[in-house]
Amino acid sequence: MKQLSSLLKISVSILLIFSSLTASGGDPYRLSPGAAEAGRGNVCLTSNTFWSSFQNQAILPGINSLTFGLSYENRFGISELGTRSAGLILPVGKAALSAVYSHFGYSDFKRDLTGLGCGMMLSRKLSAGIQLDYFSERASGEYKHYQTLTCEVGLLYKLSENTGVGIHLFNPVPNSLRKTFLPASISTGVGTYLNKSIFAGLEAEMNTDSKLILRSGFEYEAVKKLWLRGGFCTEYNSFSFGLGYLTKLVQIDIGFVTHEKLGITSSASLIFKIN
Repeated sequence: MKQLSSLLKISVSILLIFSSLTASGGDPYRLSPGAAEAGRGNVCLTSNTFWSSFQNQAILPGINSLTFGLSYENRFGISELGTRSAGLILPVGKAALSAVYSHFGYSDFKRDLTGLGCGMMLSRKLSAGIQLDYFSERASGEYKHYQTLTCEVGLLYKLSENTGVGIHLFNPVPNSLRKTFLPASISTGVGTYLNKSIFAGLEAEMNTDSKLILRSGFEYEAVKKLWLRGGFCTEYNSFSFGLGYLTKLVQIDIGFVTHEKLGITSSASLIFKIN
């Protein structure tokens, strides 16, 4: 029984590492987006929403209320591959401060992210943001405990009142300056509100040693305070869909992302605005 248990743990650990590499363009260190973003194909560089602001810190100044969020991602229906995240955004004049924590994995393999960020309006149409990231990775047995620091930066430019262009760079620090390898990525995209009810976006991402990834997604407010979402990502031909509803106290979102071989990843988020 002990041997069977050990083999099971090893198998789960291998799947955990593999799935973390295949879930976000070969970059397991990027914070998983919220359920709203997952539902629209992870398109989030220009959308003025809570979890998008942790994907592009230049969005932070657009969050004008003290806001707190919780998110859970259940990858392929395996609890050991779950990601739990919590974030806080505090507006300060033309700027906003943020803090985020994320935990991925289980007792035998886990990865934690702690990030502190700031975003600021540089002009009427241009905003910028930066986030400092601390990563901690542990595995059971004789494996080492890895810790590393890096940062990520973003820009958002408003072409018009309804259309924006975003760019985000993760880990611009050369790996020659650290003991452990950490992947880097650059993303750019455009998003527009076709009218008051429909948002659509298209993004491209390049990661270390990976092919170009394209994402597209939309969000439609079918009735007041109820959103329908959908999207597509060229990586693993992933389709996504989701729902969102705003109550008096909290915004509730759910999202689902398909994988052509491994199944469906589901996620749920809660966002609280404190006026």
